[in-house]
Amino acid sequence: MNYQHLITMEPGKRGGKPCIRGLRITVYDVLDYLASDMSEDEILRDFPDLTHEDIRACLAFAADRERRFVSIPPG
Repeated sequence: MNYQHLITMEPGKRGGKPCIRGLRITVYDVLDYLASDMSEDEILRDFPDLTHEDIRACLAFAADRERRFVSIPPG
């Protein structure tokens, strides 16, 4: 999934953390909700500005970041 048009980073918003579509909801927030056993439907109900595609973008962003982190050879 190409998440680049959905995940934004702005220095003055939420400390420059990756957010969803310029909203004040961070990728970390969504991942934390999923990890605490909230369903996608529960998240969407609590945050009506989000979409299923936004949640998939958060997962794709995290997977990509993990892939890049694991690819870095130890120093």
